[in-house]
Amino acid sequence: QVQLVESGGGQAQTGGSLRLSCTASGRTVSSWAMGWFRQAPGKEREFVAGISWTGGSTSYADSVKGRFTISRDNAKNTVYLQMNSLRPEDTAVYYCAARAASGYYSDYTDFDSWGQGTTVTVSS
Repeated sequence: QVQLVESGGGQAQTGGSLRLSCTASGRTVSSWAMGWFRQAPGKEREFVAGISWTGGSTSYADSVKGRFTISRDNAKNTVYLQMNSLRPEDTAVYYCAARAASGYYSDYTDFDSWGQGTTVTVSS
């Protein structure tokens, strides 16, 4: 079992930036696919970004392409989500997820482990 802990959430202004981190413990996730999802109040959880275990392959939701960047540091067992040009519609709880497999995934049912989430609030 792997535990995932997100950090870096907070408040930002429209156009601002935040960097989320997700650190795994309990086992190494260097060979696991990782992803970020978000859930806004009253809405379903949605895919944000995914990354393969090498970091060589990434995928993004259309709504964040060109603004968000997912990356990972396997030596630190950590995945990041750099969020730039933030918009009020990016306000949500952001969750880190892991899957014990190679490749990258975008469906929340594909992931085995989840963090507790970190809240991002973007004001206009």
